[in-house]
Amino acid sequence: MSASTRGESPGRLAWRAFRRNRPAVLGLVVVLGFFLIALVGIVLTKGAHPLLDPREVRLPDRLQGPFARPNHAAVPAASLPRLGIYLFGTDELGRDVFARMLEGAFVSLSVGFVAVGLAVAIGIALGGLAGYYGPVRLRIGRLRLLTVDTLITALIDVMLSFPTFFLILTVIAILRPSIWNIMVVIGLTSWEATARFVRAEVLSLRERDFVQAAQAAGARGTRMIGVHLLPNALGPVLVSATLGVAGAILTESSLSFLGFGVPPPDATWGNILADGKRYIFDAPWLTLIPGTAILVVVLAFNLFGEGLREAFNPRLREG
Repeated sequence: MSASTRGESPGRLAWRAFRRNRPAVLGLVVVLGFFLIALVGIVLTKGAHPLLDPREVRLPDRLQGPFARPNHAAVPAASLPRLGIYLFGTDELGRDVFARMLEGAFVSLSVGFVAVGLAVAIGIALGGLAGYYGPVRLRIGRLRLLTVDTLITALIDVMLSFPTFFLILTVIAILRPSIWNIMVVIGLTSWEATARFVRAEVLSLRERDFVQAAQAAGARGTRMIGVHLLPNALGPVLVSATLGVAGAILTESSLSFLGFGVPPPDATWGNILADGKRYIFDAPWLTLIPGTAILVVVLAFNLFGEGLREAFNPRLREG
């Protein structure tokens, strides 16, 4: 550690390391842009009379290319797009692809953050218990069972042994398709990485001097975990959550592409891509636009997450 950085807080050191990572900064910019687009999509596509209606069918304007102008003679004036132009063209029903992409951005954002929020909550709870109460043996009467750490680690290994996507696909096929079912199922099947990170961090922090001092002062149980251990283990959790959002968006898009995702008439990037595959030669923009959006957003979250991982890891930061 250099003299200039000696005495700086870990957060400031991590931020300085992150700023030097140009791909990670670019990923952050794209992620913030995605947030802005999703928020704009809520304003423009929701309400009784939205400025951009992703559900408006205009058959005379079906399969129009990007920047095409509507057919004023064939389309009723009340159904004409408010912008006066189809920025991303139209689909096979004459629906505005730009409006549908904006609605899909909000759906992807919602699925990503709700699913990851649920996964992080489960992972933090189980990882914290495994790390702090690991040596404690479970008992039923006089029968001494496995330790808490062994039981939770075995549960993590069992979950990791399943092909996650096919497990999600099976559960979604059984349940009624809805955005909430997708959020819950993705969250319940993607907490293992967070649990392993938290467990490892808590096991490391248990031996630190400030934890020993807190124990000597009488801190026990949930107070020790919630006040002294978990706040110092949030770096890996933040990295895992950022990468998890990218995975959740990709999973939702894949499910929608296969017809098991968010049901119509709601638009998602996955079902826009699925509708466009039938017209890949006649209307390639129906495939290229949502496919490129998925690629850019998932790549941006991955670059951002990798940048955070390097910034929070002292060994990688010094290298």
